[in-house]
Amino acid sequence: MLNEMDLMIKKCLFPVAGYGTRFLPATKAMPKEMLPILEKPLVQYGVEEAHQAGMRDIGFVTGRGKRAIEDHFDISYELEHQIAGTGKETALSGIRKLIEESTFSYTRQIEMRGLGDAILAGRTIIGDEPFGVVLADDLCFAEPLGVLAQMAELFKQFRCSIVAIEEVPEDQAHQYGVIEGEALTDEIFRVTDMVEKPPKGTAPSNLAIIGRYILTPDIFELIEETPPGKNGEVQITDALLTQAKRGCVIAYKFKGQRFDCGSIGGFVDATNFCYSKMRDAE
Repeated sequence: MLNEMDLMIKKCLFPVAGYGTRFLPATKAMPKEMLPILEKPLVQYGVEEAHQAGMRDIGFVTGRGKRAIEDHFDISYELEHQIAGTGKETALSGIRKLIEESTFSYTRQIEMRGLGDAILAGRTIIGDEPFGVVLADDLCFAEPLGVLAQMAELFKQFRCSIVAIEEVPEDQAHQYGVIEGEALTDEIFRVTDMVEKPPKGTAPSNLAIIGRYILTPDIFELIEETPPGKNGEVQITDALLTQAKRGCVIAYKFKGQRFDCGSIGGFVDATNFCYSKMRDAE
């Protein structure tokens, strides 16, 4: 019988190979994941969330032009020498804690062929164990447990793949992957159907998947079996639907607030939210 230690998820994958075209020209030479919300880049918020959930082995699926992410999660000896002994040292305490307590691995997605393909590219980093997935574009805030930590607790109960969901206006459902499922509680659903960006007016529900997943390792074989869809992209929702039909996939309506920082409006909203929190804390 598995004990609680066996059910702890240790690894988290960050697909960060996308071009960030909605933020051009800012993302022409800088990864979109390095765009700052106040004083921290988006990707650091995501790694902090994974760290809180106990996931200390961090894997990045990168692409060309993403070297700044690797440099960020490394020690900058020249910079630290320059600010040593000044009040500015404390500004690096958060990132230093992550660097000291986590390991970071990197692999490349050679072609942009969808989220499913990006996750498959991380197989050599993950191996044969359950793992988290964070899309840094979706910036989530929750207290006392972050969204990924909430899902990690749920995994101990269900021991299957879990997707985070939230209710969206029905006229926006076509912009998301959407689930349909059997309600086990007000927050937990056993997935029976899953559609990636359904045509307007055809979505099975308004329960949209956001960028937080816990996946079991058999997902890799299912992704390999999944044919490319629109634009030649391999969708993780297609592989998850197969997994749901063969066994179990849970959708979880998380506690917290999420900002779509892949859009300019969501990015501005997240910045204002964080600035308000900072001012309230002063």
